[in-house]
Amino acid sequence: MAKKSTIQVEKVNQHIVNWLKEYAQKARVNGFVIGISGGVDSAVTSTLCAQTGLTTLCIEMPIHQDKTQVSRGKEHIDQLKKRFPNVKNDVADLTSVFETFKTEVPSSDNEPKLSLSLANTRARLRMTTLYYFAGIHGLLVAGTGNKVEDFGVGFYTKYGDGGVDLSPIADLMKSDVYALGAYLEIPTSIQKAAPTDGLFGDSRTDEEQLGASYDELEWAMRQAELNKKAENFTGREREVFEIYSKLNTINQHKMNPIPVCLIPLDYKNC
Repeated sequence: MAKKSTIQVEKVNQHIVNWLKEYAQKARVNGFVIGISGGVDSAVTSTLCAQTGLTTLCIEMPIHQDKTQVSRGKEHIDQLKKRFPNVKNDVADLTSVFETFKTEVPSSDNEPKLSLSLANTRARLRMTTLYYFAGIHGLLVAGTGNKVEDFGVGFYTKYGDGGVDLSPIADLMKSDVYALGAYLEIPTSIQKAAPTDGLFGDSRTDEEQLGASYDELEWAMRQAELNKKAENFTGREREVFEIYSKLNTINQHKMNPIPVCLIPLDYKNC
């Protein structure tokens, strides 16, 4: 099911950089702030932002973070600062904030739901932190979600990493992001690392959570765009397509606009 990216990396790179620069100039802001996770999406996004020449503020926000994720994030930031004088960085260790939050809310005997709720809380604390930095420095929060995450399976936290001002790589599949990452020469340690959201304080991968690899999910997304159905496939292909279809369905609330209850006009006229 694996499909090699076919994007023209140099043209895509310049197109996104131009788009970022024009958007920032129209918004009359100083640049961008990005949360750095040690993963390929945030590494590519921050490099694209840095290429604009505008202020690019990279923020590390550990919460009981796996050491390998932290080290990859630091390696990327160090490399980026050497390449681009407009790159700055800061650290907001949110571990104590997270622990305080847990003492102020009731716990639950439903361990799976409690674990997921706390994982999403981590993402929402980070979103709040990024907007704090954005506010004091006059920056836009740049999202790091790719197409299969944002519009395929909805693999992000609503009002967490999904809470951003603009999304530079959201029209790129994960394979495209890797191709762009190789072109941008992001650290090899990041290019080779298994994707993980890092929200559970351990090293579990995205594939372990989703039940399918990004290559498989990209394949399923393309089949869905061709209006294929589960019965068109057998074996692992059918299994993957059903995983994709289920996640795409249950996560529509993330992808669609917030529903608004429209009041009939005659109810408004007294």
